[in-house]
Amino acid sequence: MGKIVSFSNQKGGVGKTTTCVNMAAYLADMGKNVLIIDIDPQGNATTGLGFSKSTLKQSAYNVLIDDEKASDNIVNTEVPHLDLLPSNIDLAGAEVELVYKKNREKVLKNALAEVREKYDYIFIDCSPSLGLLTINALAAADSVIIPIQSEYYALEGLSQLMNSITLVKQHLNPALEVDGVVLTMNDNRSRISRQISEEITKLFTKRLFEIVVPRNVRLVEATSYGKPIMLHDPKCAGARAYKALTQEYLSRENKK
Repeated sequence: MGKIVSFSNQKGGVGKTTTCVNMAAYLADMGKNVLIIDIDPQGNATTGLGFSKSTLKQSAYNVLIDDEKASDNIVNTEVPHLDLLPSNIDLAGAEVELVYKKNREKVLKNALAEVREKYDYIFIDCSPSLGLLTINALAAADSVIIPIQSEYYALEGLSQLMNSITLVKQHLNPALEVDGVVLTMNDNRSRISRQISEEITKLFTKRLFEIVVPRNVRLVEATSYGKPIMLHDPKCAGARAYKALTQEYLSRENKK
């Protein structure tokens, strides 16, 4: 049975989608069967894998609102072993429409039961908010990975996110765990970046991944080309970091 992992942070622009897409791509490259679910109405994971969310007929909206099968809406990506349940323009209305659904917080969890056996890992790219879409992701997940940028405002958002995870554990998903925190877009030349990194290390100790993702222009380029970094520039600093991060993640998983 595949492990479901939500990539979540209530603050935007912290490298959440970049981390989700690239870790998934490297896991697939290592022979794992991986599914990314894009439930962010912005659809960054969808465009980051080369799809146009304005023209896609398949989407997470069809699954969440129209009760279609997840398997009927999954598309193959350019990376072998990596599939995508994409976002499209319809998903923007899903927050409101979910309000009227029965067991509205667990619609995604119930929908994934059909495909869970097919994958080793199912990664959910959440929106940067705690609406019903993100609550569905946290209710469906076994664990959470939290990407966080080394800057002050990101730290503020982190405490809000941890409170949200606690509430979901209490009311919807008692088994939910935090797999780890990933430092992204790190710039060791910046004094404030170093200070924030030290603060996060104190807060999370064993939960913090050792691999730190540097600020890297090639990662931004890869997104604009609709490719994971391993297909755009596999030798750049960002690619090396995400490959090493994925290896660290697998190592942790194997020790459980």
